[in-house]
Amino acid sequence: MADAIDLANDQAEYFLQVSLQRHTLKATKPSLPFCDDCDEPIPVARQQSVAGCETCVSCQELRERRR
Repeated sequence: MADAIDLANDQAEYFLQVSLQRHTLKATKPSLPFCDDCDEPIPVARQQSVAGCETCVSCQELRERRR
């Protein structure tokens, strides 16, 4: 019979797998040519190096600071 620790471990593993799947799916989208936030062009080097990027470096930094 499973105890509370086993259930917590199973739940943590489930959420980890869901998170990894979301990350994998997100990375398969093509990068946007223009930033989703400021509409400035995203440099081709960034589009190629960050698969599925939606923002320029400046806007991405702002998003990360807000989290």
